[in-house]
Amino acid sequence: MPNTEDLRVYLCIDLKSFYASVECVERGLDPFRVNLVVADPDRTDKTICLAITPAMKALGVRNRCRVFEIPPGMDYIMAVPRMHLYLEYSARIYAVYLRYVAREDIHIYSVDEAFLDVTHYLKLYGLRARELAVRIMNDIFETTGITATCGIGTNLYLTKIALDITAKHVPEHIGILTEERYRASLWDHRPLTDFWRIGPGTAAHLARLGMDTMRQVAAADEDLLYKEFGIDAELLIDHAWGREPVTIADIKQYRPKSNSLSSGQILPWDYHFDDGLLVVKEMTEQLGMELLDKGLVTSAVTLLLSYSRASGVPYSRGTESFPEPVNSCRKLLETTENLYRRIVRPEAAIRRIGLDFHGVEPERGMQCSLFDDPKQLERERSLSGAILTLRDRYGKSAVFRGMDLQENARTLERNAQIGGHRA
Repeated sequence: MPNTEDLRVYLCIDLKSFYASVECVERGLDPFRVNLVVADPDRTDKTICLAITPAMKALGVRNRCRVFEIPPGMDYIMAVPRMHLYLEYSARIYAVYLRYVAREDIHIYSVDEAFLDVTHYLKLYGLRARELAVRIMNDIFETTGITATCGIGTNLYLTKIALDITAKHVPEHIGILTEERYRASLWDHRPLTDFWRIGPGTAAHLARLGMDTMRQVAAADEDLLYKEFGIDAELLIDHAWGREPVTIADIKQYRPKSNSLSSGQILPWDYHFDDGLLVVKEMTEQLGMELLDKGLVTSAVTLLLSYSRASGVPYSRGTESFPEPVNSCRKLLETTENLYRRIVRPEAAIRRIGLDFHGVEPERGMQCSLFDDPKQLERERSLSGAILTLRDRYGKSAVFRGMDLQENARTLERNAQIGGHRA
């Protein structure tokens, strides 16, 4: 790693097969020797495995596979997801990072991955980047029993690539990249989907243009790339050369020009018209209560319905705006129900629902139109406030609507989950 003064040095630390490793630690097992799958046995065999142990990966089982894709005859343990437990481990590991790096120099990328800006700490500790990485990784293992991998780079992109591509192929689980080393070792790496932020769609688009390596992207005509990819071409070009100007400090300082609240879920089976409307109402009530709880209002709502493949219909999407920003659950429910009825394809089975409140901003006094009854709005607000108080004290399911007890309702089950999985 160069010692040039103007270069930054980042670590990207990933917790190897995190959920599966936690389950192994809890059982006193070695994830590198034991076959273990984290998946919900109460769901069908089409459910996605949240994690598999490195031992299973070594046998050729694909990470994030579905249960039915595990080879027949393979012996393995199926562990029920325990999201609260995984968050507890993640918090303990975050505390490890804080032993070495200040909070403002840490960016949590996901529950099992974090970026650390160690530029000014190497001199403080009298260590090279690799030595500091090893010390932190060892501390994580001694504290939690979880094995970590690490990418080291001179910008956030190179650090991520060093983790995702380079670290996987070395026994010490540490990869190091500078711009020069990146171009020398990975410009001809295939497939392109191994690179951060290049998904199958982007890779296929590049392939149609005759590009399947980063070297070819770097050599391509920039006008062509902007024509094909729009503003995303800037990021693509920078990454092809191994450049990334954004720092952790930039991320910490970023403030969006507009705000929104969103909710989405994948349904456990095909939902048809009435059941789909029920779930949309549940989601609207939950987001509406969140608006009230945070003292916010919204100016528009967008609903996205995705259908099962067998329906032959891709999706429906629609937006409704409000004359004045609102947080009344009654108004929100009326609007989303009308929007649902307008855009839904009644003949198609719904599998995913996404709901977004746009233009979210702090409430500046109660907004009333000429058609509103101020007393009714005040009663609604008082009732909602009482519900929020009870839920805050006794849990999200302490008070719920009658519709939440209907067959195929989702709220009570989801209240017992974290991120759509068992808590």
